[in-house]
Amino acid sequence: MLLDGLAGKASRKLRGGERVEVVLPPPEPSGLVAQDLPLTVLHEDADLLVLDKAAGMVVHPARGTPAGTVVNALLHRLGEAGRGAEAGQALAADARVGLVHRLDKDTSGCLVVAKRERSLTVLQAAFKAREVEKTYLALCHGAPPAEGRLDTLYGRHPGDRTRYTTRVQSGRTASTTWRVQERFGDRAALLEVGLETGRTHQIRVHLAEAGWPLLADGVYGGARREARLAEADPVRRAAEAMGRQALHAWRLGFAHPRTGKRLSFEAPIPRDLEAALGVLRQAFGAPPPAVQARKRPGRR
Repeated sequence: MLLDGLAGKASRKLRGGERVEVVLPPPEPSGLVAQDLPLTVLHEDADLLVLDKAAGMVVHPARGTPAGTVVNALLHRLGEAGRGAEAGQALAADARVGLVHRLDKDTSGCLVVAKRERSLTVLQAAFKAREVEKTYLALCHGAPPAEGRLDTLYGRHPGDRTRYTTRVQSGRTASTTWRVQERFGDRAALLEVGLETGRTHQIRVHLAEAGWPLLADGVYGGARREARLAEADPVRRAAEAMGRQALHAWRLGFAHPRTGKRLSFEAPIPRDLEAALGVLRQAFGAPPPAVQARKRPGRR
């Protein structure tokens, strides 16, 4: 900023009549470009899309990830032949519009996207009112009880703003339930996890701080446990087969935002999780799995 041709301070008070010159930097690229990227669609109608998000795919553009996201792929898909024009225009204006909820980059599974503004409003209200059934599959270290529930305070980690913790004096509440589907001795377990709230990293934090971090979770302790194991250890080999945190958004149920009809969706178990379970079943002689993968829908 220049004030009467000289560098001016933001704190300086103007008397009136001064000439102020401001040079605005060029806008940063928004990353909101349409890209023809593969999306696995579980359901689509005039009001919404339900996707089976691939692990490793970021949901929306952000600093460091300007493209290659679900939003970029949606812009291309919704722009085809004018399909979903309202959603496409909304996404082009704001990457967050249309996204009812989010999944971490390395979490796979069910993700619902609103194609109309009213659908977005109704679905967001349903999530807030805890009327949406969210069920995950989580492969964790240790031997948690057969079932249980965690109700805690929840907030950012005081020493690392990119992480979260239950060890706070005040904050929002977080509620997680679980049921063991399969055990691998006392070394690991496949859990069916229910989310009653949807805090960032909630399942990863709750299980880790209870003593059962997810396999291959490099942020919340799983990877550190595996690094201490022998190379041939089956839990370590299962984590290597995953290559990312062992968490999958398996099932999603909610009322259709326009008709009110109850909808339920299931994302098939991804190949990396199947591979990790195969390693553990071979090593521990586990019984036939309670969770059966369904036929994979085609990529569209």
